[in-house]
Amino acid sequence: MKIHAALAHASNSQFSIEEIDLAEPGPGDVLVRVVATGLCHTDLTVLANPALPWPAVFGHEGAGIVEKVGAGVSKVVPGDHVLMSTASCGKCPKCLSGSPSYCSNFRAMNMSGGRCADGSCTHTHNGKPVFARFLGQSSFASHVLAGERSVIKVAQDLPLETLAPLGCGIQTGAGAILNTLRPRPGSSLVVFGAGGVGLSALMAAKISGCSKLIVVDKVASRLELALELGATHVVNAAESDVPAAIREITGGGADYSVEAVGAPKVMEQAIDVLGQGGTAVLVGMAGAEASVSFNPIVLQNKGATIKGSIMAGENSLPELFIGQLIDYWRQGRLPVEKLLRYYDFKDINQAVHDAHDGSAIKPVIRML
Repeated sequence: MKIHAALAHASNSQFSIEEIDLAEPGPGDVLVRVVATGLCHTDLTVLANPALPWPAVFGHEGAGIVEKVGAGVSKVVPGDHVLMSTASCGKCPKCLSGSPSYCSNFRAMNMSGGRCADGSCTHTHNGKPVFARFLGQSSFASHVLAGERSVIKVAQDLPLETLAPLGCGIQTGAGAILNTLRPRPGSSLVVFGAGGVGLSALMAAKISGCSKLIVVDKVASRLELALELGATHVVNAAESDVPAAIREITGGGADYSVEAVGAPKVMEQAIDVLGQGGTAVLVGMAGAEASVSFNPIVLQNKGATIKGSIMAGENSLPELFIGQLIDYWRQGRLPVEKLLRYYDFKDINQAVHDAHDGSAIKPVIRML
């Protein structure tokens, strides 16, 4: 079928909305008409990869309406409203133990480019393959072909354009807290980075009952929003000695820290500010060649822990976790709408620009 997609023809190029061909749903596939999709910094990180086959279609925070299903699909039927997340195999030890965000076949499932077993490609442009089904979706398009495990049925009264980012960014920030860290009520927690992931972590930490919630960023407007969302303290990294400020606020060091920037130096700060027995979780996506340094003796003397977290986090099924997040949103405890700025599909390059310069915390693209 013919669809419209935002094609990238080269590394760091602008997107061009063009007509491409999409294969019919195969066994286990779901065809979804996209209503809205979030734009995530992971999209932009991979767009900067010069080794990727071009052209490519990105996007992995899609929400829409099911139009058709392939053989064997039983989870959804045409007309169902769905959110979409990353793909997982459902067969490896991590999937079977309830942690599909750490699927052993994650890269093969999510970076295949849409290649089928017979060597064909699900997306083509002028008869040539398009790198697609990115992170299980490629939602910068009018339609998505997703695996059944990637789609999550939601109630039809829910606003898809508001909840689309739960597929990755919101889920990742909240999952780092609620599923990976599981902080003690009354504890202190620092979030480095007041973007979509960091502010989602902040809201989840408030739900968890942390008593001292500190947010670090360089943008004053984002720090103001952090206070509105529940931060008890904010630190402007452009004006302050961040470790000293955090130690003063916490009385020696934080119980927990979350790094949501993706910068090695900030990751080092997140580790450095831990108090005795503290835990740092690294969520921000750094480059493939990035490295982080820390003093092992200090870490040992503190009894501190460093963890990584992606998507729904540890021991959590995205389908159930996203349902939990929707409940928090309905209760007013996870007001994700305060993070969003909307763009029409034709303005996707403006959304990318605003994500790069920080003026938009979480861009959401509406497919009109």
